[in-house]
Amino acid sequence: MPARTLQELVSAAAALYGDRPAVVYGGSAAGALLYRELSALAAELARVLLESYCPSNGVIGLYCSDDLLIPVWILGILQCSAAYVPLDPEAPGLLSARVMSQCGLKYCAVKTDLVKQFQAAFISYLTVEVCMELPKFKLTMMQVKPLPVVEREAGTQQAGAHPAGGAVHDDASVSVKDAGPEDLAYVLHTSGTTGPPKTVRVPHKCILPNILHLRSLFEMSPDDVVFLASPLTFDPSVVDIFLALSSGARLLIVPVVIKQMPSRLAQLLFRDHQTTVLQATPSLLVRFGHRVLKRDILSPGSSLRVLALGGEACPSLALLSSWRHEDNKTCIYNIYGITEVSCWACCYKIPETLLQSSDTVVSSVPLGTPLMDTVVEVRDELGRDIQEGEGQVFIGGEDRVCLLDDEDAVVPGTMRASGDWVVVKDGQLYYQGRRDRMIKRNGKRVNLDSLQQLMLSLPQVEACAVGVHGGFRLLAFVVASAAPEQMAGSALSPVQQQAQENVSASAEHQQNPASSVKHHPEDQEDPGATDGDLKRLILSQLSLLLPSHGLPDTLVLVPALCLTSHGKVDLEALMRAYEGQRRRLQSSPRDAGKLKQTLQALWKDTLGLPGDAAVDEQSHFLFSGGDSLKALRLCEDMVAAFGGSSPQLLEAILDGTFSDVLRQVTLTTSLENGHSSPPKAKKRHADPPNPVQPKRGRKSPGTPRSGTRGVKVVRRAGEVIEMNTGRRDSTKSLQGARLGGQGSSGDVDLELGLSWTSDTGRCVDASPVLLVRDAAEQSSPAARATVFIGSHSHRVQALDLGTGSLLWERVLGDRIEASAAVSQCGSLVVVGCYDGCVYFLCAESGATRWVFETGDAVKSCPAVDPLTGLVMAGSHDGHVYALDPQARRCVWRRHCGGGAVFSSPHLDVSRRRLYTASLGGHLLCLNPEGGEVLWSYSRDHPFFSSPNCSNDGVVIGSVDGNICCLSDTGELLWQFLTEGPVFSSPCFIPEQQRLLCGSHDGRLYCLNCADGSSAWTFQTTGKVYSTPCVFDGSCVGRRGTLVGLASTDGTVWILDALNGQTLASHDVPGELFSSPVVWEKSLVIGCRNDYVYCLSLTVKKET
Repeated sequence: MPARTLQELVSAAAALYGDRPAVVYGGSAAGALLYRELSALAAELARVLLESYCPSNGVIGLYCSDDLLIPVWILGILQCSAAYVPLDPEAPGLLSARVMSQCGLKYCAVKTDLVKQFQAAFISYLTVEVCMELPKFKLTMMQVKPLPVVEREAGTQQAGAHPAGGAVHDDASVSVKDAGPEDLAYVLHTSGTTGPPKTVRVPHKCILPNILHLRSLFEMSPDDVVFLASPLTFDPSVVDIFLALSSGARLLIVPVVIKQMPSRLAQLLFRDHQTTVLQATPSLLVRFGHRVLKRDILSPGSSLRVLALGGEACPSLALLSSWRHEDNKTCIYNIYGITEVSCWACCYKIPETLLQSSDTVVSSVPLGTPLMDTVVEVRDELGRDIQEGEGQVFIGGEDRVCLLDDEDAVVPGTMRASGDWVVVKDGQLYYQGRRDRMIKRNGKRVNLDSLQQLMLSLPQVEACAVGVHGGFRLLAFVVASAAPEQMAGSALSPVQQQAQENVSASAEHQQNPASSVKHHPEDQEDPGATDGDLKRLILSQLSLLLPSHGLPDTLVLVPALCLTSHGKVDLEALMRAYEGQRRRLQSSPRDAGKLKQTLQALWKDTLGLPGDAAVDEQSHFLFSGGDSLKALRLCEDMVAAFGGSSPQLLEAILDGTFSDVLRQVTLTTSLENGHSSPPKAKKRHADPPNPVQPKRGRKSPGTPRSGTRGVKVVRRAGEVIEMNTGRRDSTKSLQGARLGGQGSSGDVDLELGLSWTSDTGRCVDASPVLLVRDAAEQSSPAARATVFIGSHSHRVQALDLGTGSLLWERVLGDRIEASAAVSQCGSLVVVGCYDGCVYFLCAESGATRWVFETGDAVKSCPAVDPLTGLVMAGSHDGHVYALDPQARRCVWRRHCGGGAVFSSPHLDVSRRRLYTASLGGHLLCLNPEGGEVLWSYSRDHPFFSSPNCSNDGVVIGSVDGNICCLSDTGELLWQFLTEGPVFSSPCFIPEQQRLLCGSHDGRLYCLNCADGSSAWTFQTTGKVYSTPCVFDGSCVGRRGTLVGLASTDGTVWILDALNGQTLASHDVPGELFSSPVVWEKSLVIGCRNDYVYCLSLTVKKET
């Protein structure tokens, strides 16, 4: 007879595979259970529970941590006709007490080594009595009864939640409703961060189809090893456990602390235990990092047969492909479902052909087809079923029904609204996101509006606004209701008084002190400051009401909430104020001692340690009280404080000691030097976009003939490309052709002055690109020039070069460090983004014409082939992509030998060569037509510098301090050693047969192209990160070539290219990593104080 319950599935497997391992524990206390041992222990535990407790109420709580005996405990409860209710030991006691009240829990099985923690957590809310110790099972049975305060205060005043049936009952059996004891398998609970806390009672007949269908889809066998990746409070754990134990396979259980160490976890899963089935959230997988994913998890010889990704939006095909080795055979599934219809509703097996395809235009992964007995519908906003278009997902089925909260019964076939919106196309469902204020943090849901309302219930909070900054950090802007000394003794509810009186070390752990703004050293001069006390008080109260993932990362005290013209809270304005505060807190250039001191302060704040506590060099973050969420917060705080970031930083926090983290920070800051200066500039003016199209003027004799359109593209290094866009063969480079002779005139003195600025919202590391259209196309006799530039605020701006007016602005998917390019036709702006996409935007309006997704962040400037129109872009996934914007397809892609492609590819149009470099120290020469490697050159140090070429060879700077020149065949001709790393990219002075390149030693070097000998050097007052710009001096009355140069201390220089003489300089109030671009008398540059600057170059007036 087919199994009707979860325990019957396991019993059937145990009868067949009694002598095979059923459960393996992979911690320091490693152990294993055979199927016959598991079956015997579960049966014995069930007898004890039936004889001693007779759980007529049908539910028994399970309060435990990871252990070999978890399946024994669950099966023992199920076999005595009860449902198990998992309780999280890390959750606030008040929250778990509410859950017990809602479920009507009378007895709880507590892991014996957690008994004291259990009693301490609930002493204020429950009466707790030890009934019996079961040493064989490492369990202690506890009888629990809720106190009236839980019902009166916590249950209603704080979160608006009501126990099932509307009251707390001593006789808990009445709260199980009509789902009899034999029907229920388990009872889950939501955390209260998605609204009022609620229970989800799951019958066996609801979850059983999931297990059976997935067991068939995954082709489970006794040889499989299934990793228990999810906590028991998350319903995918049910699938993990019973998928394994119903198939005769092994269930692998790992301690929580190991789960938070990506490298150790990967070794344990795939080297020590040969895991074959992994069900995980994409976030868990991403934490392993690219290197571990490709080497251990999705490698050619990986043991992993099945990877099922669920609980979050599935990564794109391009990203999935970048994680796996091309010879990997793992089957990857996208699974989707909601807790209210536990557990999964849809499943989609991603075809191998899509994972292997180089054409990643189709980047979204469908949700797939419904699983057994499951009905999935999509309804529009009017509630109508739709077969095409956009709508909300509803899930149900005849038996796929759970009871929520105080529901007595549910009509079979009830459909539950998911809150998730999809697009239905060609019969497939593509996830779009949520329309409400629901977000996911650490794989768990948080409702921002519910959090906001909860904070407003606190007496210390007059007004509050909650939002997410940068896609990660949860901010709460708070207006205090009264002076802190008054609030400390004001009318607090009993629960709030309890919160204030019990700010213990463990509560400090949960409140996440690193979240508050006091985490920077500048804020720690007075640890007893009033603001700090108020923040700690608010967080301590919230920590009793919410789990850690629902707590704000940062409390920002403000005198008032900014409002829009409509009287609504202006969250964007509050976010900008917060960003400004963070910039002011960033350190100025620091020595090793100050860097260590700052890191110690951040470390202690994140872990809730006292300010005077010592941090041992060998301290491990996770063993010191940290967890993965706190590690992410610490990582972001470090990036904010030190300015640099790298993928290895989070890995060092999770896997290394304090000393390892310090070394990584030192390395990162030395490579990226990401310091910020306090913003001092004021935005002059930004006109609104002008929708009026300029009138076409009458043609002059110099106007290109009908059907052609003349444009110039001006890029960094002084590169100017002229295109008559009606004819491909008319394209030519003006670099050098437009420069003057070698003569220099000292008759004219120059000066730089501020013309205009534009505020982008966050720091600008990208370099500008200019698009100059023929004067004949404009209503005025002057040519129209447009500046395109992106910033860390995710924005791309189009600015009028003459006035600084904002023509249009677009917000992309993440921050922008890449400089933009212009397509061959002159109508598209091409820009890479941290979200891994290359965006093709309309140059006139900013509208999106095409988006191509790579496997990682795009930080380099694309190269555009003026002959074929192909756009060549490098990505941090280690590839260069050749994209055809007309056909909207990827023509070819090439892996660059290892390491991310940070530097910008350079195209030699005449020789038909594409040069590209990687952080792995590889320089490649490619055929731009098909991407074939013509030759390659390698060093032991990364290339951040972008290659450039002339008739004398290919030149590039190296982190080892050398400026290197290679021949057409890739042989090293010469190298010149500077006194610092070279991040600057070289540019050429053609008429002088010389090149220019900067160094972190603060100098600009002018070298002879033939042999690399020095012609002259110029010492700046900072470091030279950016690329110099060569331009013709005739526009300001000087013969010969001039050089525009920027140093990181905020100084812009104009030099004579012949001898390096300073002709003019100007200081801007911020650091300069952007490269200057000059057109006629205007110099444009981005600054790390959020602004784009346009400086005017004029003849100095005599006084």
